[in-house]
Amino acid sequence: MPAYAAFLRAVNVGGTGKLAMADLRAMTEATGAGNVQTYIASGNVAFTHDAAPADVQAALEKALEDHVGAPVGLVLRSLPQLDALTGGNPFPDAPGNKVICLLTDAPIPAAPDDEATHKTSEDIRPGPGALYIHYPEGQGRSRLRLPAMANGTARNLNTIRKVRTLLAERS
Repeated sequence: MPAYAAFLRAVNVGGTGKLAMADLRAMTEATGAGNVQTYIASGNVAFTHDAAPADVQAALEKALEDHVGAPVGLVLRSLPQLDALTGGNPFPDAPGNKVICLLTDAPIPAAPDDEATHKTSEDIRPGPGALYIHYPEGQGRSRLRLPAMANGTARNLNTIRKVRTLLAERS
């Protein structure tokens, strides 16, 4: 059975989108998923599922909307996709907590700097299904804005690596 990771958008961040991880596990299981495990309280869930990726994503989005009462965006990734993401890190010497993967299903711009506003010391590079952003001074002080931030969801590389390990355990 294929393994997937769902990365939810705007869950338990800054007091918005409160969702208990026990509820997320239950909703994921209710879609027919197996071997479900969440990782930290920011909307990361790893699981196996027999359905096609688009069907898995649609079912999970529907379950979340029914539970929360509003659409909850998510990005679904497989183990090979996370392998490509972690293996393609253009900032191998930077600490994992200062490299952010902005996951999106929208097309990745070849020149993301051209779309950036309020950029200072950040370095942005395109990747497979994501933008890599190195925040040398930390993300909390940055005012960087990118169009992909409107619909994507960001995780630091440490989180991506941990969720990738959870998927590998399920494959």
